Amino acid sequence: MNISYVKQGDYLLPNLELQNNTHSSFGKYGLLRLNYLKENKKIEYRELLMKDELTNHLIDIDKTATKRVEMIINSLAEEKNVDEDLKATDQMKWVGLMNNIKSQAEEIVLYELIYD
Repeated sequence: MNISYVKQGDYLLPNLELQNNTHSSFGKYGLLRLNYLKENKKIEYRELLMKDELTNHLIDIDKTATKRVEMIINSLAEEKNVDEDLKATDQMKWVGLMNNIKSQAEEIVLYELIYD
C-alpha cells in the first residue's frame, strides 16, 4: 500500500491507494455484512478497508453463508419430511413448509455469520 499525504488546513491526511482492485461481486449476504460493518463495526470496517481485505472478506462471507443456508435447508427439510413426495401430493403445503425452513435457515446464518 502506497501512502502519500495531502495537507488540508493544519493537518496532513493520508492519501490511501488500494492495491487490490479486484472487481469481484458478492451477493445478498456480502451486502448485508458490508452494511452491518459500516453501521455497527466501524473500526473493523476501516481496518479491513485499509488493509485492502474488505472485498475478500465480503466474498468469503457470502460464499460461506450461501453454502450454510443450503446445508441447513436440506437438513431441516429432511428432518421434517419435506420431500418430493409431499411436493407431488400437496404442493401448497410443501411451498409453505419450504418457505418456513428457508426463513429459519437464513435467520440462523444471519446470527452466526453476518451479525457476529
